[in-house]
Amino acid sequence: MAAPFIEELVQDLSNRLSASQPTMRADSDYYEALFRPKALGVATPPEMRHMVSAIGWPRVYLDSLEERLDVEGFRLAGSSEADQRLWSWWQINNLDEESSIGHLEAMIYGLSYVTVTAPDETAPDQDTPVIRVESPRSAIADIDHRTGAVRAFLRLYPAPAGEPTADEAATLMVPGRVYYLVRSSGPMSRWRVESEVEGPDLVPVVPILNRERLSDRMGRSEILPEIRSVTDAAARTMMNLQAAAELMAVPQRLLFGVTRDEFESDPDNPGPVLDAYYARIMAFENEAASATQFTAAELRNFTDVLDQLAKQVAAYTGLPPQYLSFHSDNPASAEAIRSAESRLVKKAERKCRMFGGAWEQTMRIAMLIMDGEIPQEAYRMETLWRDPATPTYAAKADAVVKLVTAVTPDGRSVIPVERGRIDLGYSEEELREMEQWDNQSPTAQLNALMSVANPPLATSGSKAEEE
Repeated sequence: MAAPFIEELVQDLSNRLSASQPTMRADSDYYEALFRPKALGVATPPEMRHMVSAIGWPRVYLDSLEERLDVEGFRLAGSSEADQRLWSWWQINNLDEESSIGHLEAMIYGLSYVTVTAPDETAPDQDTPVIRVESPRSAIADIDHRTGAVRAFLRLYPAPAGEPTADEAATLMVPGRVYYLVRSSGPMSRWRVESEVEGPDLVPVVPILNRERLSDRMGRSEILPEIRSVTDAAARTMMNLQAAAELMAVPQRLLFGVTRDEFESDPDNPGPVLDAYYARIMAFENEAASATQFTAAELRNFTDVLDQLAKQVAAYTGLPPQYLSFHSDNPASAEAIRSAESRLVKKAERKCRMFGGAWEQTMRIAMLIMDGEIPQEAYRMETLWRDPATPTYAAKADAVVKLVTAVTPDGRSVIPVERGRIDLGYSEEELREMEQWDNQSPTAQLNALMSVANPPLATSGSKAEEE
């Protein structure tokens, strides 16, 4: 590609990224509880409108969903165990932590990106690709809507310290090439190519899409309009609650027959007037004076509205009642808690299916970069996820013990012990450690000695019998 075309492509992608910033900023503000509703309470004095509260329901929803998305490995077709090589790539690139950030970014903004590159020549480990998670706030991809493939990818970042004449830098990935560009600030500045290197035949970028639709392949934020409107309503209600608490929550007193002079706190200084606080006692010598008070405002109408809004959020998101601080007086049983979480668990399972395809494609691209080809069994790769449900450990252990010890009519266990350990959620390292302990047990060693001392008899028609 010619340099002018590259500069035009970078400028086009940069403009598209800048145009998307207001929408993504609003998404982030709702998640961070920084968004302030425009329509404030009409009955609230202007000087008290700064008291609008931060309602964090979107963050409670997304964090509760993301906390149930944990990758535990990858399994190739025809294998019953997780692939150790792919899992080592995952661990070396710190994707246990980075994947959580990528999932959260995808749910906030509608998408995030994963890039795969070959290891640098100076890297100590030349057998591990570099896998990074990128935010859509600083990166953008040009996706072919017909095939879903990424045609170009741009990532913006501050210029390195060695570029005193540049303020911004960019990395552009296109099929076969990777370009590094810089530009200085100013309306007339242009992107210029500093260097370029050879890349794979495809763009090694995989988008993690959230709420993808047939009519919208770019993904959508999980903070839906109905969640935003209820959050805004709760913020306004909370602000009005604070205003009412400041003005009318304490009974207001009325004094009759008292002149202003009697309110002077210092007779020698007639300027200051007595400040009447909540517990201040006021006494006057005027026999004609009398006092009365208004009834304090009832604030329950505000709290009832907040409870109803929280129930609307629960209906939209599937969050259990206890996540939003409203529940019955009687504590829920374990079965009731699992029943309340059923929608949230099913939603998490759908996210696992949606995001799992992106991680499988990431690992296939990594194999292509490191090996030069993608093996056939990798096209039916499976992402292994931790169970998003929250059963108690005792209940899960009881179910596994029953399945391991149960015997079928032909004398076999329903599931082997190894499968039971996997179902209990032990990691690959813990499973290998348990296998070593099993081999070191006296029973296993005795069985090994017995098998050596008493080899199995040859069956009729075998080669040993013929000899």
